[in-house]
Formats: sequence, structure tokens, C-alpha cells
Amino acid sequence: MNWPLRSILIACLAIVASFSVSPGVSAAEYPARPIKLVIPYPPGGPTDILGRVVADFLGRDLRQATVVENKPGAQGAIGAEMVARADPDGYTLLVAAGSMIVLNPLLYKKLSYDPARDFRMLALMTDFPLMMEVHPSVPAKTVAEFVAYARQNPGKLNFGSAGTGGTIHLAGEMFKRMAGIEMTHVPYKGAAPALTDLLAGNIQVMFDSVSTALPPVRAGMVRALGVSSMQRLSDLPDVPTIAESGYPDYLVSVWYGIAAPANLREDVAQKLTDSLNRAMNDEAFRASLEKIGYTVFRPRSAAAVTQFIDADRARWSAVIKAQNISLD
Repeated sequence: MNWPLRSILIACLAIVASFSVSPGVSAAEYPARPIKLVIPYPPGGPTDILGRVVADFLGRDLRQATVVENKPGAQGAIGAEMVARADPDGYTLLVAAGSMIVLNPLLYKKLSYDPARDFRMLALMTDFPLMMEVHPSVPAKTVAEFVAYARQNPGKLNFGSAGTGGTIHLAGEMFKRMAGIEMTHVPYKGAAPALTDLLAGNIQVMFDSVSTALPPVRAGMVRALGVSSMQRLSDLPDVPTIAESGYPDYLVSVWYGIAAPANLREDVAQKLTDSLNRAMNDEAFRASLEKIGYTVFRPRSAAAVTQFIDADRARWSAVIKAQNISLD
């Protein structure tokens, strides 16, 4: 065999070999190796808890190990950027909080990722509402009484949050705007120190996750005035929604989905979406999350997912612009 012909043959064989070992070439083969699920927050928090439950289900359902990797920092931006830059082969996924997809682009002029360009949302998984809670020193037992008290005492009420620009902060700003009242925002480095100051009476009101708020409410240490969902909670059936308390457009939820890099192949995306849909229809999966305060969604179409996110973006955009909130 002459040398030019031999070189061409070797090159062709190398190309064929490279295709034969490329991961994810055949939909039937996916997943052929472990999947990595990136959680963009520290271990132990609500995002981490959700991610580990999802990883466990995917591992069993797809018969391939799904490993969790925590990448906290910059309000989720570090983990989000990591997944945005990953190969779109289905082996790197992201637990995406609504704040990362909707709020960060509205709050930061410069962001290391573009949710619309860099991600494909495979499924919306779950959300949980917030609870409006007040210190017992506030003489209000209903939302209406609180608004009346706030109007009679302008500038005397402080509301705490886990930090400027987070959902807990913006929930308070949204309520201020709708109710036409003045409250002073006091940001903390996390929800726990904010709740500590609420219990001590150093702040008067807080919009907190239901799972965190329930114990002190049940112990009588704080008073629940309303919840941010459209329906009352089974755990607190006597606490009305803020919507039914005179503010029908008030709706706040902390939602989560599973996303992949944007250019993920359609057949692989469908396999993952089907698995996540099975999770949301699985009674054991639903029970494990509902037990810790999550409302598990039912599967929805890609169009319905887009509609949900667009509505959330429009809601928060109005609040952020009205209050001129920026994190740059």
C-alpha cells in the first residue's frame, strides 16, 4: 500500500472510531455514564434538599448514577454559569431556582449567563409559598388590620429578608406597593438571622418560607396573617391567602425546575423530560417533598413552562422597576 493511500485510510478509521466512542450518539444508549446534577447553593438548604430527591429518582428511573455537585455563590450565578458552559450532552444538569432564571437578569446589568439563551428548561418541578408573619407586638390579626396599622404608623414598621433582591425581599416590596404602605427593608445574610430578629421584636414583619415559618407560628412566637399562594394551606387552614384578604393579584412562590444547556439534543431532552414527568406523577416522590413543605407540580408542556416563566418575569419586573432595585 502506498503511503498517501495508507494515510487516508488511517484518517478514515480514526474518524469512525471517534464516532463509535462519542457519548450520547444514540438515544438508546443515553445515559451511558453518570449524570451530574449541579446545585447552585450550599448543602442543607431547600434547593439542595430538592436536588438530592430529584437525583435519587433520576438514578433509579434512568438506571444510571446521578451525582450531586454543590456550586454555591453569587446568588446561584456560579453554578448556573458552570452548566451554561457545559457540553450539551445531557450529562450536566442544573437545579434552577426561579430567582436565577427570572430575578437575576432583572437585578444585574452584567450577568455571567443568559437564561433565555443558555438554558433549556426540561421541567418545572415544585414551588413553595411564603407566609406573612408579624411579631406579637404588632396589634394586627388580619392583613387588613396590618395595613390599617401601617398607615397609622408610617415609617415605624421594619420588614426583614434574607438579602436584597431575593424573593423574600421582593415579596415585601410587592406587598408595600399593592397596599400603598411604607415599611423599611432590613436585609440580613440569610433568612435565619432575619427570623431571629423577628422573634426578638427587632423587626416587625417578615415574608418567610412556610417550612421555616410554621414552627414559630405553631409555638405562638409569631402570628401568621396570610400566605402568598392562591389557595390556603392544609397545615394552616385558618390562615387566609393574601389574595383573598383584599389583594387578588398577590401571588408569590419560590419555584424550581431542572434545566440543561440550551443546545441539548431533542431525543436526549425528551428522555430526561419523560423521567422528570414520571417523578412528578410518582406518589412516593411527591410525598417525600410534600412532607417538607413543597408543592409538587404536575407535568406541563414546553409551551406551558414558557408561559409560567413569562408570567413570573412580568410580575417581578413591575415590582423591581417601581422600587428601582438593582444589585449592580
